[in-house]
Amino acid sequence: MGSVIGDLLPLAVGVAVSPIPIIAAILMLLSKRAGSTSIGFAVGWVLGIVVATVIFVLLSSSLQKSDDEPSVVVSWIKLVLGVLLLAFGVAQWRGRGGEHATPKWMQAIDDMTAAKGFGLGFALAAINPKNLMMCIAAGISIGSAALPTGQVVVAIVIYAVIAASTVCVPVIGYLVAADRLRAPLAQLKVWLQGNNTTVMSVLILVIGVVLIGKGIGGL
Repeated sequence: MGSVIGDLLPLAVGVAVSPIPIIAAILMLLSKRAGSTSIGFAVGWVLGIVVATVIFVLLSSSLQKSDDEPSVVVSWIKLVLGVLLLAFGVAQWRGRGGEHATPKWMQAIDDMTAAKGFGLGFALAAINPKNLMMCIAAGISIGSAALPTGQVVVAIVIYAVIAASTVCVPVIGYLVAADRLRAPLAQLKVWLQGNNTTVMSVLILVIGVVLIGKGIGGL
């Protein structure tokens, strides 16, 4: 169990520091429907993380039961994911500091409803390639470890809580103390837009190298 949690922590942090969902959550908290839209977004974000992770926990668990050498298959999957993340990290690093157009969906956040916020949160968690690859790696790490059901649930919860924390904490905090958090959230948004690409690039590169190392080690 401890080694699985150790594998999950960097992956969860990688999802947690993704700039797009954090900025989207902050924009929702500064919009005219701050409460309902941000709650819908946070719920969708958490559910997307959990669904994507659980799917690959189940897939890797079935692989564990049906394949004579599941560790080799899992190792190859980790190796491929590591290479893909490494490519993402390099591309993001090379593109840092450039001009990036604001996505149209981000411009329309002020008019979003709770349902649209939910859908956006789910999509950014379960469909966004970088986050999806980390959820795949997390699901494979959990499912291939042959843990009892209770420990599998605990591992998924730990991963989801850490991965979703940077979106859920501001939303919960805003609902408790909206007036106090409005200015700090606006400042955080500006900082993320200016610096998080570099931070995210380095983190993705590190996670990619770690997955490649684990993949090679299992072959």
